[in-house]
Amino acid sequence: MTAIADRPAAPQRPAHDRPKWTQKLTPVVSVYLALVVLLIVGSVLVAVDGGTLLDQGGILNILTRSTTLGLVAIGQTLVILTGKLDLSVAYLIGLCSLIAAETMAGDPGNIVFAVVLTVAVAAVVGLVNGLVITRLKVNAFIATLGTALIIRGYLENGYEGPAGEVPRAFQHLGYDRIGPIPISTLLMLALAGLAWWYLGRTRGGYHIYAVGGDEDVARLSGVRTQRTIVKAHVLCSIAAGLAGIFLASRLGSGAPYVGTDAGYDLESIAAVVLGGTLLAGGRGGVAGTIGGVFILATLDTIFDDLGVTPFFKDVVRGVVLIVAVALYARRQLSRRGK
Repeated sequence: MTAIADRPAAPQRPAHDRPKWTQKLTPVVSVYLALVVLLIVGSVLVAVDGGTLLDQGGILNILTRSTTLGLVAIGQTLVILTGKLDLSVAYLIGLCSLIAAETMAGDPGNIVFAVVLTVAVAAVVGLVNGLVITRLKVNAFIATLGTALIIRGYLENGYEGPAGEVPRAFQHLGYDRIGPIPISTLLMLALAGLAWWYLGRTRGGYHIYAVGGDEDVARLSGVRTQRTIVKAHVLCSIAAGLAGIFLASRLGSGAPYVGTDAGYDLESIAAVVLGGTLLAGGRGGVAGTIGGVFILATLDTIFDDLGVTPFFKDVVRGVVLIVAVALYARRQLSRRGK
């Protein structure tokens, strides 16, 4: 026993002695490498099945799927970085699609007012979420789930199906493209770039990371933690509202369950986690999230081309998410050990 206790520990290899390529393998780099591998493997599988994954139609499908999920995931990233999450986004998307379509009522002259009103309603929902969490001290999971149930009750009581009418001029947002790239996807990427700049170049972004890292330390350091959390939830809801507006432009009307049918609440969280953002907050970013969005969109496109059953789709998504989180967690533990 004594001999074993006195035996010196095996020396660990310093981080700077590891191969340079492993030092550069950040979560963001990892997720985009995984995306490349997925595209290669998916192309082979679809080709064996007699199809083509990366033709113009396949690329368009991937980008279109990425747009809505990307908008929601950008907002979800901001909330998760503070150590919270938002489960109300799926029902909020349906609500915002209805508000936009019913306000437009097929009249191009109502487009600007409808967009402004929809974004304002989304912001109010985010404000309520943030205040319930910060002022009433309700757990974010419960608070946003409660908001989701309230919106769900309103939708079930007030709507039996699609409603409103989007003017044809506004439907160009959902269908026009520059070459193979939809305009809506470019707008989503522009919003991602704006969020990246906000997180990395502004005081508000630094505060989000500080609150997620340790809320008590951030508060003692002079950060207005409650304001930061409320702001993150407002921005998250606005992003969901924009997703609802986009879906209305594609559908030509509002649909009460367009957000829940696609599972954008859990899908957006999955995309954020795949991108390397910690659920505990304080570490991650939008760049990785967009990679996670493209991975999920590519998986869906591959599954559709192969005719995979919905059950198997969910199984594969779950396995991918678990493996990704496990790898990130193991990397964090190894860094702490060194």
